[in-house]
Amino acid sequence: MSCPYAGTLPVAASAPLARPLEQVFPPVIADRYRSIENPAIVREILRRAEDFTPANALHAAVDLAPATLRLLARGRFALPPVLASASGPEHLAVRRVVAGFFSPAKVAAQAEFIARRTGQLCRALQPGYRTGAELDLADELAAVIPPEVMARLTGTPLPPMDRLKRWSRDSLELFWGWPDAQRQLELARSAVEYHAWLRGTVDQALERGDGNLYAALHRAGVDTRRIVSLAYFLGIAGQETTAMLIQGTLFSALHDGSWSACARPEGGEAASAQVMAQVLLQASSVPTWRRIARTNAEVGGQRFAAGEELVLRLSGGALAEAQDDSLVFGYGLHRCLGAGLARMETEVVLRAAAAALPDLELADRHPDWEHLLSFQAPAAVRTRRTASEGNLP
Repeated sequence: MSCPYAGTLPVAASAPLARPLEQVFPPVIADRYRSIENPAIVREILRRAEDFTPANALHAAVDLAPATLRLLARGRFALPPVLASASGPEHLAVRRVVAGFFSPAKVAAQAEFIARRTGQLCRALQPGYRTGAELDLADELAAVIPPEVMARLTGTPLPPMDRLKRWSRDSLELFWGWPDAQRQLELARSAVEYHAWLRGTVDQALERGDGNLYAALHRAGVDTRRIVSLAYFLGIAGQETTAMLIQGTLFSALHDGSWSACARPEGGEAASAQVMAQVLLQASSVPTWRRIARTNAEVGGQRFAAGEELVLRLSGGALAEAQDDSLVFGYGLHRCLGAGLARMETEVVLRAAAAALPDLELADRHPDWEHLLSFQAPAAVRTRRTASEGNLP
């Protein structure tokens, strides 16, 4: 991502997409998309899935240059509609299968692993802190847990972490950013690499047939091309947005003085839930989403033309002012299946990290925020050991 907002406002309010969207987006985005800020209209648009479809959910936010399209075609890159970008019976059939892998019981069963793994990662950081190093919890912690949990829930393998992060961040920028023609080529090469890796991984998963998500989708009649498309979406928007939510929540707890409260055996659960709730309200990692009008329509006195592309506010703005988080994970038929996982995962990581690293402070209280059309997070959560007595165990 290469779209930082160099703001120095208080932590949650400094998120770039907390401001009116038309003020944040560059002209190439503002001219193409109509920003919808009114929560009631957003809710109705999301409810009317047949009139306002998700067909543009996996389209590039800007037109890709011919050279970029040729590169993607040569690499057999394709994202046919599935789940977040599909509607009707096809969407529901895939959703039923995927939902089974993210049931409340299966999600809750991951809490112990998340706490244990967070503690392990934090203990590995302690020697560095003792030497006076400044460490970035975005890379050292937030980036690690979500893909590992996703792999455990879906039964699908992970590439090496450094490759996964590069692939996922490049793909987010390619499809939700506004890269110029030269940058598009760089990002497209990365996307082709990731897509090829996924094709091989899906083929292997179908051969195993061991109850993994890809095999379950295949048994349900989903063709391989759409399984790869779903794997691509889960691999970037699925785990990367949770990583962003975690890093935003870690940053907020440290910035606003809630870190020690989150570590307490009594009250820590409530404190961490409160920090995360405020981040979701004001600085969610997914504060907007796209829709396209299938027909001429009217909602809340506003008229929409067939083919008009929309950006809908899910977090921040009037929603934050009203303390209304009812849209933060979407609404209606396409509400995020990973909502419960993202909430639980973020809270557990925050509590476990605060308990394992009690004497931390931010090395940079005013980092840039990176943002794209629908994603945002502080660029880093750089931390150091505090100078106070007690220090790290």
